[in-house]
Amino acid sequence: MSSGSARNRLSEASSPYLLQHADNPVHWQEWGDEAFARARAEDKPVFLSIGYSTCHWCHVMAHESFENDELAALLNEHFVPIKLDREERPDIDRVYMTFVQATTGHGGWPMSVWLTPDRLPFYGGTYFPPSDRQGRPGFGTILRALARVWREDRARVLSQGEHSFGVLRHYAGRSTESAAGEELDGGAIEQAFGVFWESFDETHGGFGGAPKFPRPAVAQFLLRVHDAAHRQGNAEMRDAARKLAETTLRRMIAGGIHDHLGGGFHRYSVDAFWHIPHFEKMLYDQGQIVCNLVEAWQVSRDRVFEEAIRDTLAYVRRDLSSPDGAFYAAEDADSLRPGGDGHEHGEGAFYVWTAGEIRGVLGSETAELFAAAYGVEERGNAPEGSDPLGEFVDLNTLIVRHDAAALSERFGRSVDDVRATLAEARARLFAVREKRPRPHRDEKIVAAWNGLMISAFARAGAALGDVALVAAAVRAAAFVRDRMWNPDTKVLLRSRTGERTGSAGFAEDYACVVQAALDLYEATLEIRWLQWAEQVQRAMDDRFGDESGGGYFSSSGEDPSVLVRMKEDHDGAEPAPSSLAALNLLRLGRMLHDDALLVRAERTLRAFAGSWKQTPQAMPAMLSALIDRLQPPRQIVLAGAPTDERFVALLAVVRERFLPGAVLLAADGSEGQAWLAERAPWLRGMGLVDGKPAAYVCEDFACQLPVTEPDALRERLASGLR
Repeated sequence: MSSGSARNRLSEASSPYLLQHADNPVHWQEWGDEAFARARAEDKPVFLSIGYSTCHWCHVMAHESFENDELAALLNEHFVPIKLDREERPDIDRVYMTFVQATTGHGGWPMSVWLTPDRLPFYGGTYFPPSDRQGRPGFGTILRALARVWREDRARVLSQGEHSFGVLRHYAGRSTESAAGEELDGGAIEQAFGVFWESFDETHGGFGGAPKFPRPAVAQFLLRVHDAAHRQGNAEMRDAARKLAETTLRRMIAGGIHDHLGGGFHRYSVDAFWHIPHFEKMLYDQGQIVCNLVEAWQVSRDRVFEEAIRDTLAYVRRDLSSPDGAFYAAEDADSLRPGGDGHEHGEGAFYVWTAGEIRGVLGSETAELFAAAYGVEERGNAPEGSDPLGEFVDLNTLIVRHDAAALSERFGRSVDDVRATLAEARARLFAVREKRPRPHRDEKIVAAWNGLMISAFARAGAALGDVALVAAAVRAAAFVRDRMWNPDTKVLLRSRTGERTGSAGFAEDYACVVQAALDLYEATLEIRWLQWAEQVQRAMDDRFGDESGGGYFSSSGEDPSVLVRMKEDHDGAEPAPSSLAALNLLRLGRMLHDDALLVRAERTLRAFAGSWKQTPQAMPAMLSALIDRLQPPRQIVLAGAPTDERFVALLAVVRERFLPGAVLLAADGSEGQAWLAERAPWLRGMGLVDGKPAAYVCEDFACQLPVTEPDALRERLASGLR
C-alpha cells in the first residue's frame, strides 16, 4: 500500500473515542494487521495513541496536535498513526502502559507510544504539548527527532525495541511462575493495614496527598479488617479500620468530588481536600463506590450513606442508562461553557457556578444559606494550588462546609427547615443546570463495568429493601446475558455501542459479570442467576486460567498481535481480574460445595503471594479474598417459599447486616433447591420447621439448630457469626 492511498480510516469504527478522531487531518488507522503491514511496506515506525472518549487530556492533545495541520503532516509523512480505545482493548493498553511506566516512571492517558513495524515499543510517554514548553520538548520536536533516529540510527531503535520486549516478557513471567508452596497467612493483612494507617489523612480522609482517587478496593478491605477484628476480639484494630473507611467515605460524600445536585461521583480530586475534581464521571466508579457505601451503611446505619447510595443510583438510572436497561460507560469532564459562543469548552463547565448565578436562581436570602452550606464565595472557592491554570476563577464547586445543625444555630432556623430549604434549593439549581450544554456521554456498554453496576443495584436494593433497585439490576443483567453472552461458545463480548459489537471480552469482564450474577442471586434468590454465574466462571477458567502457575491472564492469548500475555497484580481504579476471581471462587465454591472451585481460589491467592506479601497495599481486593479464606466458611440457608411474608422477614434480618464472606442460599422446596442439592447434598434435608420458614446458620459446614423467628435469627447472627 502506498502512502498516497493513506487516509483517516476511523469513520467505520465501533468506538466512540475513535469516532471522535474520524475528522482529524491525521491518517489514523485502527489497530490491526493492515496498519502494521503498511508500516512494513513503507518502512515507517508506528505512532500508537491510546485514550478514551471522556478523557480530558486526550481532548487537549487532540485539539492542540491532532487537529493541527502541520503536526498531522509530520505524523502522516514519517509514521503510520494508529488510534486505540483503551476501554475496548485493555489488553493492548496494558502491555504498552507497562512499557511507558517502566521507562518514564509514570503513566496515564493520552498515552503516546512509538513502535517498530513488529509492534515493539522503543519510545513512549503520555501527554505532550504541541511545541517546546518550559524545557519540555513538544510533540513536533519529538516527531522530528524520532523520524531522524529511524532514518539514521535504525540499529539503535531496533535494539531498544528488543530490549523493551525483554522487559515486558520478564514482567509477564513474574506472575506466571508457580507459587504452590506459598503460605496463606494473615501477616500481609496486618502489614497492608499498617501502610494505610500511616498514610491516612486524619483531617480530610483518604490516603496520602494530592491528587486523591477513590480506590474502592481499599474501603472494601478496611471494612473486612473491621469485621474480622471484631470477631477476633481485637477492638483497637476493629475501630481503627472502621474509622479509616468511614471517614474517607464521609469526606468524599461531603466533597466536591460528589455531585451535590445531580448525584454520583467524579473521577478524582486534584487536591487533597476532595474539593476540585477531575469532572468526568465513570460508570465503574459509581458501581464500586455504591458497594462501599452499602457496606458502610450496614455497619453504621448512618443515613448519610443511604442518601449517597440513592442519589448515585438515581444519577445512573437517569443519565447513564440505555433504553434497554444496560449502563453507558461515562460522561465527559468537558462541556460547552454556558452563555459562551457555542465553541468554547471548559472542564467542569456543566457543574460550576458563580455566586451571582446562585443568587439569581435562589434569591438573596436562600442563596446566603446555600452559600454557607456549600462554600460558595464571590471570587470562587477553589483552594490555593487547586487551580494552577486559572480555570475556576470566580467559579464555585459545591462542597459541604456546614451541616444542618450548624446552619440551624447560625441562621436561627430549625434543623428541619434548613434541610427542607436546602433540598428545594438543590432541586431548583439542578433544574437550571439541566438546561446547560451537557457533557458528552460515551454510550459504549462495557461488560465489566455493567457487572460492577449490576452488583451495586443488587446489593443496594437488597440491603435497603428497595425492589425497584433490584429490578434495575435484573434488567441490566438480562441485557448482558441475552446480548453480550453466547451460551453456545461461552464467549462474553467486551462491549457494544448500539448494534456495533467490540472484541471478545477479557478476564475482567468475566470476573465482574460472575460477581454481578452472584450478587443478583442473593438479591433475588432466583436460581437462574447462580446457574449463570457458574457458567461464566467455568468459561473464565477455560479462557484465562493459568493451569501451571495459578491465577488468571488478562487476555485469552488468541490474538497474536498482543506482544505478551500478562496478569494484573494491582487493584487500582478497578480490582485486578484475579483478585475479583478469588473472591468469586470462594463464594461460588461455598455455595455449591465445590472443592475444585475452592482449590482454584487458593491457587489464585498463592499465585500472587509474591506481590501481596512484598507490597500488600497494592492488592487490597486480593487481601479481602485472603481474609475470607482465613475465616471459617459461613452459610445462611433460608428454607421456605420466598414469597411467604415470614420468609421475607427472616431475609430482611440477614440483609440488614454486614456479613462479608458469608453466603446466602434459598432452600425453596422447588427447582432452586433441587439444583443446589445436586451439588451440595446437605441442602436436601433443609425445610420448614413446624410449617414455618426457617433459617439455618452454618459455620465450617456445621449448622446450628434452625430458627423461625426474626429476633432469634438476629441474635443467632450476632452471637454466632460476629
